[in-house]
Amino acid sequence: MLTGDNFNTALSIAKEAGIDEKNIVAEVRPEQKAFKIKDLQKNNTLIGMVGDGINDAPALTVADVGFAIGTGTDIAIEAGDIILSSGSLVGIPKAVTISRETLNTIRQNLFLAFVYNIILIPVAAGILAPFDFFPDFLRQLHPILAAIAMAASSISVVTNSLRLYTKKVNLK
Repeated sequence: MLTGDNFNTALSIAKEAGIDEKNIVAEVRPEQKAFKIKDLQKNNTLIGMVGDGINDAPALTVADVGFAIGTGTDIAIEAGDIILSSGSLVGIPKAVTISRETLNTIRQNLFLAFVYNIILIPVAAGILAPFDFFPDFLRQLHPILAAIAMAASSISVVTNSLRLYTKKVNLK
């Protein structure tokens, strides 16, 4: 926890947020926040910064992920990667969970699209033509069947993406 507050105030907030006392860096001047984050990043540590004020904007842009409190200043909101519109820190784990689910869905969609293309492009090119045991409609794939297959690919990707709406964010 990196804050401009005095140590006692930082300790009180850290206890509420579940942050260990040894991970508190207090009384940091606004211009030093970005430098401190860069220093922490030298150890290949991923840094998330939460801020709401003009003095937090440089640190929000330097951090790997900047969480701007939506009730804060416009400059902080513009500097953040993610805006916590509720103004609550509870949004941070929710945002991380939603981001992970989104990345999983992207990977699934890439897999679905590649499967359709890896299988059906050679079939459309006539790779099955020499093999008599395949039905004629596969050996000489009609362009309409290829178009239907591509539409099915798009439908499966869109349907898979729409599953994100049904995801419930359960926090421990």
